[in-house]
Amino acid sequence: MTVIISIPVRFVLVKLQNPEPEAILMLGGDLFREDFTAEFGQQHPNLEIWISGTYPEGRRILEEHDLDPDRVHYDDRATDTVTNFTTMIEPLKQNHISHVYLITSDHHMPRSTAIGMIIFGSRGITFTRVPAPSDQSPETTLRIARDVGRSFMWLVTGRTGASFNPRLSSQIKPLLSVIPQHN
Repeated sequence: MTVIISIPVRFVLVKLQNPEPEAILMLGGDLFREDFTAEFGQQHPNLEIWISGTYPEGRRILEEHDLDPDRVHYDDRATDTVTNFTTMIEPLKQNHISHVYLITSDHHMPRSTAIGMIIFGSRGITFTRVPAPSDQSPETTLRIARDVGRSFMWLVTGRTGASFNPRLSSQIKPLLSVIPQHN
């Protein structure tokens, strides 16, 4: 129970200690986020841009905006929103970044905020939300609750439960078939 209470406190304390974001973090998933992020990055030319999960088309969109390529860092390890956060902890920490502008779609921001508060908050990273406008309906409370549960599971076990993602099952089954079985 103490851990659960300490996460939001730590999140707020880090924000008080570092009131200005030190980088931009975009969560991949919708191509219009890249365009939004590139424009936002042009307004903040001194900040590096971290992209967690994108498509080849997304990289082209960012390149078309003439951003200095040395400012843009891609990390394609994430398979979903929970792993967007878990995979970005080390790169951000290694670069001494504890406060980011968090960019994702407006309909996705409530779930991203809940996950980020738990995962980033537990590791002393905070964020300032920057929702990219979309025409999509907000995500369901059930979807948010599921990923909050997965975030707490990661805190306890170090695993996100990403293997439960039905979109990944076709990618995981072939990998499992090559693992030697011990009887």
